[in-house]
Amino acid sequence: MTRLTDALAPGQRVFVSTMAGESALLAEELLAAPERARDVTFCGGMFPGIDRTDYLSLHPAARVEAYFMSPGLRRGMAEGRARLLALDYRGLARHLVEGPPPDVAIAQLTPPDADGWCSAGLAADFMPLVWTRAARRVAHLNPRLPRTAGSFRVHLSEIDMAVEAERPALTWTEPTCGETESRIGAHVAPLVRDGDTLQFGIGSVPAALAGALSAHRRLRLHGGMVTGAVRTLWEAGALERDARITSGVVLGDEALHAFVAGLPTLWLTDIRHTHDPVALGAIPRFVAINSAVEVDLFGQINAERAGGVLQAGAGGLPAFAQGALASPGGRLLICLPASARGGSVSRIVPALGAQAVCTVPRHLADAVVTEHGVAELRGLDVEARAQALIAIAAPAHQSVLVQAWQAIRKAL
Repeated sequence: MTRLTDALAPGQRVFVSTMAGESALLAEELLAAPERARDVTFCGGMFPGIDRTDYLSLHPAARVEAYFMSPGLRRGMAEGRARLLALDYRGLARHLVEGPPPDVAIAQLTPPDADGWCSAGLAADFMPLVWTRAARRVAHLNPRLPRTAGSFRVHLSEIDMAVEAERPALTWTEPTCGETESRIGAHVAPLVRDGDTLQFGIGSVPAALAGALSAHRRLRLHGGMVTGAVRTLWEAGALERDARITSGVVLGDEALHAFVAGLPTLWLTDIRHTHDPVALGAIPRFVAINSAVEVDLFGQINAERAGGVLQAGAGGLPAFAQGALASPGGRLLICLPASARGGSVSRIVPALGAQAVCTVPRHLADAVVTEHGVAELRGLDVEARAQALIAIAAPAHQSVLVQAWQAIRKAL
């Protein structure tokens, strides 16, 4: 019986489908025969909280090259078995196209149609960049995947080895939307105009915002991912019915998978297109809505590191920020709760310190939204920016921020 793992051999670099494209069959085979992972370097966009397979735990000689921090990767780095590339999506696109080609690429695809073409199913973000460069191309053909349209499809003639097997597609449960997220969504909704093109980041705020935008009309979507927000907006009549919905990956439950299978306007494509600042800047009124770990009083945004610990990576935020501010009428909206750890830690901070990473510099700051309101930063001087951000901080932390700013201002 042919197995996906038959393609693996010691010393290889193997690029695997990740996020919604992660193959349950490959994981199953590796768990059953972990020796197959010996001296193999697994590469891909494994994202914490979404991907399930911990390749480093399969074998003590397995290795990983990844783009997002995770608990398993952190352990692997300490052991010298893992590499974390410090790249945003634009840098990743160049690395995948111009860097060392993989020995093997393992994609999860739909079975072929009558003409021999396989659909990318739920993910077309990273795999298209390495598929044609790989020395050997392997496919898990999964009848459970929805057939979607997009720029990446594979003909049977391109596949060196294929295994058809029905397995559940990876599902993802959206974070729970609470009162804080609902209040943030209520503040964001008036900033969005009918006819805007929206990009949502990951997290609980997009779910709340989708409900808050239900009365809007002619909205469009272009971003790195599609979540349950697309269904909420579609069923509310908020989306332009004939406009293309451009995304790299679909993240959600089986009900969302079934919904997107019948969504005629969905178009999945790779990160060169979903995260191209030039293309984004050409979209009128492109509004990027993303979260952050913290924002300082200068408007610098840290979306990667909390308490000195890397949470994930820069991802698509830098590209979306640049694209939104280049777009005619575009906006960059950074949404975050005003505090963390039960209110004991302010997420509006005096200045990013040694335990933070600046994901978006202050010159790209536009608007910051917490449950306490909106700080419109564009065009403000340094003093006015600080005051606007202090005003949307948690009230319990405002006096400390005022004192800290006074000290900072004296040293400017």
